[in-house]
Amino acid sequence: MTVPKPRLTALLAGPRGFCAGVDRAIKIVEEALKCHGAPVYVRHEIVHNRFVVEGLKRQGAVFVEDLSDIPDDGQPVVFSAHGVPKSVPAEAQARQMFFLDATCPLVSKVHRQAEIHHKAGQHLLLIGHKGHPEVVGTMGQLPPGSITLVESVEDAETIAVPEGVKLAYTTQTTLSVDDTAEIIAALRARFPAMEEPLKESICYATTNRQAAVKAIAERAELVVVVGAPNSSNSVRLREVAARAGARQAVMVQRGAELDLALLDGVSTIGITAGASAPEVLVEEVLARLAERFDIVTEEVTVAIEDIVFRVPRVAAE
Repeated sequence: MTVPKPRLTALLAGPRGFCAGVDRAIKIVEEALKCHGAPVYVRHEIVHNRFVVEGLKRQGAVFVEDLSDIPDDGQPVVFSAHGVPKSVPAEAQARQMFFLDATCPLVSKVHRQAEIHHKAGQHLLLIGHKGHPEVVGTMGQLPPGSITLVESVEDAETIAVPEGVKLAYTTQTTLSVDDTAEIIAALRARFPAMEEPLKESICYATTNRQAAVKAIAERAELVVVVGAPNSSNSVRLREVAARAGARQAVMVQRGAELDLALLDGVSTIGITAGASAPEVLVEEVLARLAERFDIVTEEVTVAIEDIVFRVPRVAAE
């Protein structure tokens, strides 16, 4: 006699998974491979997801951390979705490399805003995480000393800024909306004349995914975030879920990593995925859960995303 599986309600956050910038970056690499053949070099992980990176490697992509690791063989090099300092394309041009820029257009907008503030004579406060490729790229748009990095409320309350210089701020695109608001408030308390970005810097995909995970966290005893530990937006999703009421929030990269012991006594689980995690990995998590449970899924959608970024023609020819 077959023992029936216990029922488990799985709340699926919407939106989740790939955003337009990630989709565009991956397509640039794939189109470059189709047009030019292997190898196609990629500076840094094109997006922060091991599954995606390994899939592109199998197609012939070669991932490097520095242009010096690339031979002068005439093959294309792609800059990752996170953006790069100006010194990188300058080096590529000096070496007469054929390069394709897969920087997310929303990150590029932050770069342009930084340049506008600098031309206006303002010192820029950049809210973000030290060492993250996007922050490195944004800080590399301006001369050294033009940007001060602010990582926390404590930083906002204590950082030193140049005397007699007007201030402006911008942010990394993948931050916690709530944390960033607290940092901005602390900066504003010290520097009331600080100028805001021309447009919101935290991207729509980050904002939407955090709103969606809040919507499921208040109903779920456990929230599973599918994403990579070096993915800023995925890490923020787990943090947001924990703060929004989930009894526990964990991150997994693949379905097989999910410890089913965490489901003891759980009747409702929430599932989301970072902007660099494909939907197939969410399906892996559901398959893992189905080993033990009779799954009933419910889509919890807070926003519909229909944004598409064009793949540059040079990569598609």
